[in-house]
Amino acid sequence: SEEDVSQELDDEWRRKLLEAEQRVARGRTQFQELQSKQTEMRMTRQRYDLDVESAEDALSRAEEITQQYHDRVELLNEQLLSLDMASSDAAPEMIEALASEHLLLEAEMTEAKIKAESVAEELRQLEGSRGDVEKLVELEREKLEQLRIERQTVYVKLGGLSEELKDAEVDLKELLESLPEDVDLESWEQELVRIGERIRRLGPINLAAIDEYEQESERKNYLDQQDSDLNEALETLESAIRKIDKETRQRFKHTFETVNDGLKRLFPKVFGGGEAWLELTGDDLLETGVSIMARPPGKKNSTIHLLSGGEKAMTAIALVFSIFQLNPAPFCMLDEVDAPLDDANVGRYARLVEEMSSNVQFIYITHNKIAMEMAHQLQGVTMHEPGVSRLVSVDVDEAVALAEAS
Repeated sequence: SEEDVSQELDDEWRRKLLEAEQRVARGRTQFQELQSKQTEMRMTRQRYDLDVESAEDALSRAEEITQQYHDRVELLNEQLLSLDMASSDAAPEMIEALASEHLLLEAEMTEAKIKAESVAEELRQLEGSRGDVEKLVELEREKLEQLRIERQTVYVKLGGLSEELKDAEVDLKELLESLPEDVDLESWEQELVRIGERIRRLGPINLAAIDEYEQESERKNYLDQQDSDLNEALETLESAIRKIDKETRQRFKHTFETVNDGLKRLFPKVFGGGEAWLELTGDDLLETGVSIMARPPGKKNSTIHLLSGGEKAMTAIALVFSIFQLNPAPFCMLDEVDAPLDDANVGRYARLVEEMSSNVQFIYITHNKIAMEMAHQLQGVTMHEPGVSRLVSVDVDEAVALAEAS
């Protein structure tokens, strides 16, 4: 939503601002440290320069003294040569004095050489240290320049963030005060990456999104209402189905038991004995099937499929009549049911029909005389002339009375 996007942008600005301030603080600290270190290196270099200068002066003085000693030695050598050539009584004494002075000068010259070599060695060491210091100073200068560039970059970014905060009408002071103390920069960066990915998936900004959102909200409310009505209607329908299923099971069970009792009672009448019953093929009363089990007198078969045609017809008559006893219809039509029956079974069939005719009106088609004698009204078709049919009706009771009267 718009509030979530605004909150996410506020969090992003806070994170950027905090990151910029931390980078500025770190840059300032590093800059101060480098300035202190550069000052210290500059002072060290100055000390090294002074030491080098003093060493160079000492070396120069030592070289001058050495040169003076060389000059005096040469002078003494010249004097010795001149004395060797001279023949004077005082020559031995002068030679001895000059030799002593020569030895003394030689010792002083040797000491001066040693001191000069020591000063030269110290000077070389100082020159090497000076080179190392200059390298360190150059390295620190490069680091300092890099930090200056980074600081300038941070200031530029900070200026951009300030402009963004200004455009968003956000008070920087209030924003800093609202920041939590236990700020976790890493978690904020991860959240920023997640929000950026969500914004990327959203694609370009749709300026008409608010109007579309309102339209879709109205449509959603309408669909929610429709869904609620449908769920309510579905619940009502399911409740009705459960009620119908319950009532259907009860009525089916009652009907099955009643028909089964009627079949058990009528089957012996039709066959003059034996037994028959109904069995369910499953446990669910709504999906189960019904099997007819019939055993005429003298047979051990288990199902109706093993009966003959006449036995199947008699079993079907018993079943149909048991159903009619449960729910009698205004009339029942039987089409040549007695055709596969012998005379004995036709008689049982006729007596059963006559017994039930008190509750049900039977209309049956037959060619059997025994079945015709059982009827109260006969309807026949005759053809006295070729191609001309005529319906003939006979009331059996009236025919019998007429026959007795004649």
